[in-house]
Amino acid sequence: MAGTTGRVAVRRAAARNASGNGRAPDESALTPKQSDRRRRVIQAAISLATKGGYDAVQMRDVAAEARVALGTLYRYFPSKDQLLVAALNEWAENLRDKQRTRPQKGATKADRVAGVLRGTVRAMERQPKLSAAFVTALGSLDAEEPGSIERAAQVYQTMTEMIGQAMDGDSLPDQDQLMRVLGQVWFAVLTFWVRGWSQGIQMADDLDAAAHLMIQD
Repeated sequence: MAGTTGRVAVRRAAARNASGNGRAPDESALTPKQSDRRRRVIQAAISLATKGGYDAVQMRDVAAEARVALGTLYRYFPSKDQLLVAALNEWAENLRDKQRTRPQKGATKADRVAGVLRGTVRAMERQPKLSAAFVTALGSLDAEEPGSIERAAQVYQTMTEMIGQAMDGDSLPDQDQLMRVLGQVWFAVLTFWVRGWSQGIQMADDLDAAAHLMIQD
């Protein structure tokens, strides 16, 4: 146990000292080669997680599948948790972009927000191993590791944008707090599902109830 703890500490220290300190380069400033490299890394992580879940995502395997040097991978992502959370954000961004082309239907803002939240969990249910890897990584982020808080914030920002689209841009009293709490409820019900404490239908029903309790039209 002591040996394992020591190896983990060494890896964390190396990651913290890596170039970039865990913050991916500004995407607007990435060269085409850098963009392609990052895309391959994200795709490799998703492929491994889809097949084997959280434990199947090992940084050496990701580097090999993405055809990048291990040191290069660590410059982008100092841990697999940051890598998987970045992949989760891209997954969520894809859902957000689809939502823009096919707006959520519903008679009220609460109905539309509930529909968006249900849509995210339905999509996650279709890929249980990948979804479990995403949720496990989001809950395992080391807040002291540079870049972790920023990556988690990106996921919640994407969810906020999805909820905002469902409300047709209308503002509500205490909207920032509302968005934050809905994001926390979303993560909580996903955690219950991943750990086997609730079924998918319960997850969707709980999100529906949260939306209607918190959003008054």
